[in-house]
Amino acid sequence: MIDNIHKKAINKESLKDFEIDYLINFDDINTLTKYSKQIKEHFFGNKFQFCSIINAKSGLCSEDCKFCAQSSHYNTNAPVYDFIDLKKIEQRATEYKKYGIRRFSIVTSGKTLEQQDIEKLIEGVKIIKKIGLVPDISVGILDRKTLLRLKEAGLSGFHHNLETSRSYFNNVCTTHDYEEDVKCVKDAVELGFFVCCGGIFGIGESWEHRVELALTLKELDVDSVPINFLNPIPGTPYENIPILSEDEALKIIAIYRFILPDKQIRVCGGRNVVFSKTTKQKLLNSGLFGIMVGDYLTVSGFDIESDIEDINANNLKLI
Repeated sequence: MIDNIHKKAINKESLKDFEIDYLINFDDINTLTKYSKQIKEHFFGNKFQFCSIINAKSGLCSEDCKFCAQSSHYNTNAPVYDFIDLKKIEQRATEYKKYGIRRFSIVTSGKTLEQQDIEKLIEGVKIIKKIGLVPDISVGILDRKTLLRLKEAGLSGFHHNLETSRSYFNNVCTTHDYEEDVKCVKDAVELGFFVCCGGIFGIGESWEHRVELALTLKELDVDSVPINFLNPIPGTPYENIPILSEDEALKIIAIYRFILPDKQIRVCGGRNVVFSKTTKQKLLNSGLFGIMVGDYLTVSGFDIESDIEDINANNLKLI
């Protein structure tokens, strides 16, 4: 059965519901990740990618996403500041380039950006491109006119997570509608951006919700799928949710690889919560194409040197 499902994934054939259910109930995580790694290698070989971010505007977000430290609805003691000086973007991008990082993203809190911050964002994109990195952004919901301006400035990638499935979204966020996010992602795809869109796991969602999100991403035909694991931040409604086990996290990655065989699946937030410095190498054999390295939005990550050691130990080629 798993051989047949593996072959279908290699051929980019859509899986039937019973086949996905079979994978969900497959208990041998080592075998499951072995097959998912083979699917990744079929489409990408030993290529692997580092991406990284800078938190360019922090806190006071109007949205009530229950996992987020930056929401103004919760008291989390997360840092709060306006759009940073562009020199800081230049310094961080220059520093990270030395580590072989390919994609560098400017991230801001909030549902969208005001015009004065959009102008700064455009200049930030130009700076990143001049340094020789691929400029990405994650700045909430933007209209097509603004997206086109950013494209003219040299923007390559547009990141906007759906966070979870359509049917579970109201349990996570109530301050905007799921379809606003979907439309924004569709616009970015239609305008020819490298679109990075995924979600966060371990927030009380079921396997049915996880699969629903994967199928939505498949339908949207995004290029990259970031998988985030919940880091239960004190002060948020999710502060007491148990952290996912390593095997559960690996199964999520593997099943996403079966459903989205040719997409650039990467692990971003929460990697250092679910995995330790001694176990994070497991991720490199799970079907991943990439990982986010360095610090996250409001918490520190693993040191980049140790991630480079892991890459070398697994004979992966950074691109």
